[in-house]
Amino acid sequence: MESADFVFNNYDYSYENSSYNNSVTIGEEVSFKVPTTKCFTQVTCLLLLVVNVIVFLLGIGGNGVVIWIAGFAMKKSVNTTWYLSLAVSDFIFCSCLPFNIIYSVMPDWIFGLFMCKFTSFVMFLNMFSSIFLLVIMSADRCVAVMFPVWAQNHRTIGKALLMIVLAWVISAALSIPSMVYRDVQNHLGTNRCMNTYTSNPYTHETIALSRFIFGFVIPFLLIIVCYTIIICRLRASHMTKSSKPFKIMTVLILTFFLCWLPYHTFVLIELYHSSNLNEVVTQGLRIGTTVATANSFLNPVLYAFMGNDFRKNFKSSILSKIENAIGEEGRTMSRYLSRSSSVDAKASTHI
Repeated sequence: MESADFVFNNYDYSYENSSYNNSVTIGEEVSFKVPTTKCFTQVTCLLLLVVNVIVFLLGIGGNGVVIWIAGFAMKKSVNTTWYLSLAVSDFIFCSCLPFNIIYSVMPDWIFGLFMCKFTSFVMFLNMFSSIFLLVIMSADRCVAVMFPVWAQNHRTIGKALLMIVLAWVISAALSIPSMVYRDVQNHLGTNRCMNTYTSNPYTHETIALSRFIFGFVIPFLLIIVCYTIIICRLRASHMTKSSKPFKIMTVLILTFFLCWLPYHTFVLIELYHSSNLNEVVTQGLRIGTTVATANSFLNPVLYAFMGNDFRKNFKSSILSKIENAIGEEGRTMSRYLSRSSSVDAKASTHI
């Protein structure tokens, strides 16, 4: 069968007959078999390389700033806990990008078996943990809107940490296959960090579909349900114009959706494509890979640009902008909960 896995750390994709599998392979045989300098002579490869370097630099810097602000500079709250965890996930992902960047310009993998498995594991861990955290954040806002009195009394940092730990555990469990089936193999004198699905012809298809279902479809269905409930509730209570605690979350969710949609689309095409689409799938996976990685540096950029005072105070510190963006949502949520709680309390006195 044709293998159809997504490989983050390869830019020069090639289809060839595998010495480890008698069928034509894609995901597990995506690797270099050319001199180091070839990437620098290919426009697409060079552009993707530059983009990944930018993602690494901005991702490490931006998420590091968010971690400092949400973890140390701001008062601890449920909202800062959500954003801190999301920033940590993106920071870990970006910290592994140098291995993939170096691999993209070298003829073989030089970092050993452990790092081959670990970098693949971390990248899918980031994918799952990010979307699971967005689901939890959406559900948190939905509960706050539907049950403001309960939320004000029971919405604690401890419960938030518990949910975060649960999300990370589930994400790690779903990312284990990317580590188990990752291996360093020597092919034509070149060490390759690649996926090997030779034990069962349906293993790769199962893993790819499970990532799509649990890492994309189901989470977004849950998010849509939460936001539908939120919008209906706000409209019913005539608070649509005055309530803004969901602004940043909405943009974060849309950004994740747009960044990961190309990846999932081409993974599914790769599973069932015909041979005449090889080049299209190859380029699609390469571009989808880079777009997906870009999501990890966009979040802190959004924090900085979505503060209410960004345009008025453009020359002020970037730290204050991010702190304002994160804190703004928490302050608005607190005002909403207080207002809703008082309304509910007055209503209960008439019963």
